[in-house]
Amino acid sequence: MPESRSEMPQFLRASSSFGPYKDRTLSRLMLDKGTASAKDMLAAIGDAHQTGAPLERALVHNGLAHDRDVREALSIQFGASVLDPAQTPADAKLTGILDPEFCLRHSLVPWCRDHGKTVIACARPDAFLAVRNRLVKTLGPVRMVIAAEQVIQHTITQQHGPRLAHRAETWVRREDSCRDMNQITRLRAVIAVAAAGASLMLLAMAPDLFLLGIVCLALTSLFFAQLLKGAALTAGHFNRPPPVAPQPNNFPMVSLLVPLLHENDIAGTLVRRLGQLTYPKSCLEALLILEAGDEQTRAALGMAHLPPWMRVVEVPPGSITTKPRALNYAYRFCQGEVIGIYDAEDAPAEDQIERIVARFEQAPKTVACLQGMLDFYNPRANWLSRCFTIEYATWFRVLLPGLAKLGFAIPLGGTTVFFRREALQHVRGWDAHNVTEDADLGLRLARYGYKTEVVATVTHEEANNRAWPWVRQRSRWLKGYIITYLVHMRRPWALWRELGAWRFLGVQQIFLTAILQFTLAPALWSFWLIMVNVSHPFATWLPEWALTISVVLFLSCELIAMLAAFAAVAHTPHIGLMVWVPTMMLYFPLGVAAVYKAIWEIVARPFYWDKTRHGRSLPDDLPPAGKNAVPDKTGVVPPTPMLEARVQSASDMESSFKRVTKATEMWSRNAL
Repeated sequence: MPESRSEMPQFLRASSSFGPYKDRTLSRLMLDKGTASAKDMLAAIGDAHQTGAPLERALVHNGLAHDRDVREALSIQFGASVLDPAQTPADAKLTGILDPEFCLRHSLVPWCRDHGKTVIACARPDAFLAVRNRLVKTLGPVRMVIAAEQVIQHTITQQHGPRLAHRAETWVRREDSCRDMNQITRLRAVIAVAAAGASLMLLAMAPDLFLLGIVCLALTSLFFAQLLKGAALTAGHFNRPPPVAPQPNNFPMVSLLVPLLHENDIAGTLVRRLGQLTYPKSCLEALLILEAGDEQTRAALGMAHLPPWMRVVEVPPGSITTKPRALNYAYRFCQGEVIGIYDAEDAPAEDQIERIVARFEQAPKTVACLQGMLDFYNPRANWLSRCFTIEYATWFRVLLPGLAKLGFAIPLGGTTVFFRREALQHVRGWDAHNVTEDADLGLRLARYGYKTEVVATVTHEEANNRAWPWVRQRSRWLKGYIITYLVHMRRPWALWRELGAWRFLGVQQIFLTAILQFTLAPALWSFWLIMVNVSHPFATWLPEWALTISVVLFLSCELIAMLAAFAAVAHTPHIGLMVWVPTMMLYFPLGVAAVYKAIWEIVARPFYWDKTRHGRSLPDDLPPAGKNAVPDKTGVVPPTPMLEARVQSASDMESSFKRVTKATEMWSRNAL
């Protein structure tokens, strides 16, 4: 016998009264109820018409209506009910009846059973109707109720969080992942012992010959590294990419993933910077990714007043804590057709998303990834920040575009990088155990047949301008480069077959020469002795002509490096850094300490993520700490080192970034 009306769950009671309103539009229902003004509704309708976004999302993401009011109107329109999870909690017996990724993709979750039907809580009725037949085949008769997106995602997290976290750690196939890097197999032990034994034996029996071999290897790697740099410089200069339209014809949903960890100094600033993006908010979502237990970042975000198109995704604890694991987990919670990655300290150009979407429209489907350029907003902080800016300019404005033009598989940057969702799904996202997940993903995309392009749009970051933090950050990058190279060279013939001979050669040129250059740099420094009229240690071993060629090679490589740096700086607003280019020869030796730290960590803790702290350096054109700081509501000037307290006002910071971004964008349009 059916339950009486008084015994029915609260959220089901009003269903029978919704029938007369089913044919009324969402806009009319909200106007009749007074939950949206005619002006706001007209603006939302115009936005939805222009972008193709659902009206409900245009209302909520643009702040024109409250999510609760939109849900109530949708419930009337579709003859459903609004779910109150406090009164009717989810039935634990239904956990696992549907795959959690399917539920996240369609914003729904089985909630309970009522009169032989499975009640499905959903945030998007159109998504429910699209898969209703599939649900009926799996669950039998179903009934829809309207719920908030946060409720659905929170429920799925509670029910399947550990399962989704495990998938995030193991999404990449084992043979493509470095997750067994800390396991010593018999073959690895034999190779390691044999290599170490042979090196020690040669060093003991013929130390001069051993060291001479090191010098020759260093010179060989130097030659090929500079050959690659010269080719990239030429290719990038004479083969600039086609201009990108500032506005796309269509506006697909774009999801921005922003992993955060202990970012209390920068979280509020990040929200303001992302808020300056001009891409329609109805087609944009930003997922701020936190690790479970990171209360300081959560508290900072709580004070930042997130707009409706931003939300927090918390990653459950697991066996590792890395950025790629967080990205893999959050990927399941986003809805975008284009997936973009930003770092905590990023200040992207206002029209960056429009240009990315426009280029994806123009490019063939094989172009799965677009890499933007990185620049710094504090290049004049000190000598280290100046050199860091020159190095990044050389990489993003000369080498990376040139490598792409040469057809090589390029290592990606960890931020301002955008993917077609279907391609990212195809290659199974990021290797959760790789500390340079960006470089690894760039290679994997190429192995699956995809291409990457560099786009002339700029994101500003904070230059790492302290010596030891610089070494720590660089050691993580070099450790990841070494691990990425070892993983992809496990099966060299498979890599050759999938990339082809030319791109296989490019992998050796890009990765192997970079690793060897830092590792063997002390051997190259010995040639400076000749510059000061001191005999080279191996002068008796090498004929005079060979020593002369080595010196010429060494000096010519230094000149090529300086030429590339000059060319790169010329394409930036930082022309004043030209005078600092010759000092780069004093900058790169810091990388030697970093590479040996990286080699040690590969043995001791290969998955350790050496965190870089942000919010330590002001933009160059902002006042120093303590000057004209704005009092808070209590009249007290906030203390440093919080970045927010170092500037004259929040609007000063925003206008500063706008000035820097606009100036850089004018240069970047012709940067390639």
